Amino acid sequence: MVEREHFLQWILSYSFINDSGYRLIRVNENQTEMWFENPKNKQARIIRLVQKNLDWANAVKRDQQMALVQAEKLRKHLYLRELNILNIYVSPYPPVDEANNTFENILTIKPGKTKFSTLLVTRDNLDESIAKIESLTNGKLEFTLKDQYEESEIFVLRQAVLQKAVMQEKEERSIFEHSKPLFTYILMAIQVVMFLILESKGGSTNSETLIQFGAKYNPLIMEGEWWRFITPVFLHIGFLHLVMNTLALYYLGTAVEKMFGHTRFIWIYLFSGFIGSLASFILSPNLSAGASGAIFGCFGALLYLAVVNTPLFFRTMGMNVIIMIGINLVFGFTVPGIDNAGHIGGLIGGFLATAIVNFPKKRNMKIQGIALLGTLIITVGCLFIGYQIDRPDVVNAQLQEKMEKGNVDEAYEFASNYIADGKGNAVTYFQLSYLEIQLQKYDDAKQHLLKAIELNPNFHEAHFNISLLYYDEGNYDKAKEHVEKAVSLSNEQKYKDFLENISQS
Repeated sequence: MVEREHFLQWILSYSFINDSGYRLIRVNENQTEMWFENPKNKQARIIRLVQKNLDWANAVKRDQQMALVQAEKLRKHLYLRELNILNIYVSPYPPVDEANNTFENILTIKPGKTKFSTLLVTRDNLDESIAKIESLTNGKLEFTLKDQYEESEIFVLRQAVLQKAVMQEKEERSIFEHSKPLFTYILMAIQVVMFLILESKGGSTNSETLIQFGAKYNPLIMEGEWWRFITPVFLHIGFLHLVMNTLALYYLGTAVEKMFGHTRFIWIYLFSGFIGSLASFILSPNLSAGASGAIFGCFGALLYLAVVNTPLFFRTMGMNVIIMIGINLVFGFTVPGIDNAGHIGGLIGGFLATAIVNFPKKRNMKIQGIALLGTLIITVGCLFIGYQIDRPDVVNAQLQEKMEKGNVDEAYEFASNYIADGKGNAVTYFQLSYLEIQLQKYDDAKQHLLKAIELNPNFHEAHFNISLLYYDEGNYDKAKEHVEKAVSLSNEQKYKDFLENISQS
């Protein structure tokens, strides 16, 4: 026979785990101390349930203090700003020397962070205590107590609780092990094969080779080559770029594919790469390639888990993911040559793509519908902006093409009409000045070189060319001033030779 306090412990546990949405997170060896968690219950997120015969009040106070320290560690582990703990003792009688404040005061560590309130359930206050537990857990406890229980009755309750806890753990584990990775390895192989092809066709760092094989190049996208929003995902610029992205894809891609399955993973990966390229198209004029946007999309997929199941996210991979995202973004903002627009675009794209498809075997039509509508609006809006905004880089490429074909007059008219509306960047004005020098419009060329320098004070070619013009008109002081600036910005030998020539004049 077993005392009714044992039965009460397990009937409370059964109610917490089956009726009130709690899960068992910790149990001691003899199963007399159990910890439960329910992230949705703010007033009692954690319940500590202890079944023991209480002897002395001081021993109870020490037990509470030790439990409070454990609770604070748990709060930090879950990355919570504050945590409310309900500490329940199930005992036949209160301590023999119980002080009035033993169970009335709320213990705290760092006020406002971890709050630890204790409730004593005894034979004398059973109805009052049960009502308090019901109000704090939003549960309903209906049972009839006897003085003694058969061991088999306790066994049935214990097994029900423990089996439910095992099922909850398996369900959580299944989120991370839905399928085995397949397409991650295929994508890694494609990256390597494409890198070898680039190397054999002129080099993976050669701009012409990259453009030929589909790198993101704004002028050609503007001419209708829309596939350049996707093809850059499979190309890499240099061996180090390939190695870093392949390793990142191995670790992140396998995790995301295990969680979401093959079809969802491919959708998340490619859509993230597309959005990353689209963001780069809008915000960066540079030639670019790489799987970084798609890989950041995998980060976005993991962040979706943080939104829909925050406790699970932080219990498992949470801070590691956030730290890695932060490091990569800081790295992208501080190291030149990294397309951070593509990274951020991929991160957003991965989150949205995941929200559209959700987790396997789970549906939330409201969230998925909102995500789909929002994604369509964002995508169409970004495409519209990308194709409508002023693009000096595209105009400069078209101008360069006309100049290379020897169409000086046509190129001059094209550039003059473009800057007439106040458009253009430093390169545009530099190219126009070059045409004007060929057409012997030296005053106009000088003015446009000064404009180029105004827009980009470190434009050493512009400083050198205007130095030549000043020299030809006999203004040696200005010529020397600008060629010295050119030398300070670049080590080109012709700048040094010209400076030496002026100095000897």
